[in-house]
Amino acid sequence: MYCVTIGDLQRRVGRNLRLYRLERGVSQEAFATQLGVHRTYMGSVERGERNLTLQTVESMAGHLDIDPLDLLAPPDSTPHSLWPE
Repeated sequence: MYCVTIGDLQRRVGRNLRLYRLERGVSQEAFATQLGVHRTYMGSVERGERNLTLQTVESMAGHLDIDPLDLLAPPDSTPHSLWPE
């Protein structure tokens, strides 16, 4: 049985979002502007503090040109090239 603690998915999406954004060389502020949100909102998303709708996850993934499911992927399935050294 898979056990998920409340908030785990929010933190996972935030971490993956940050990794994919950084891989593309996009600043948090520039990405926030692309999405039409404030930079501080993006920071709270990346820290896993926001409860995003599926539509928001889809929109963010679209701006990163990735499958929305990539943002939900567990740490062991995220490409190692994205992990900070």
